[in-house]
Amino acid sequence: MKTTLLVFVHVISALVLISAACSETGNSKLKGKWRSHDGSTRLEITGKQFILSEQTEPVAEDYFVKGDTIFTSFEGSVPTKFVIQQLDAKNLKLLYPDSVSVAFVR
Repeated sequence: MKTTLLVFVHVISALVLISAACSETGNSKLKGKWRSHDGSTRLEITGKQFILSEQTEPVAEDYFVKGDTIFTSFEGSVPTKFVIQQLDAKNLKLLYPDSVSVAFVR
């Protein structure tokens, strides 16, 4: 009886840990295809890549989000930072590294 209960507790604990590890992160509103209001810039954010395409070829970069900041590829020892100023289901406003604010819509 003790062994069965102990095994049951371990199985339940393992299932909870697995479900937490596989769950969606809080960035689900951020992921998707975005375009600037004037249409000159397109942005696609997937689970692993930040793809920014302006008038040039799209550039896919790995990224991570910490707080309200998106960090992309490292140039030297400093990552490129994009600050999220506004985020909801249809609107995204980013502050670029050069302090230019760009509004995107889905």
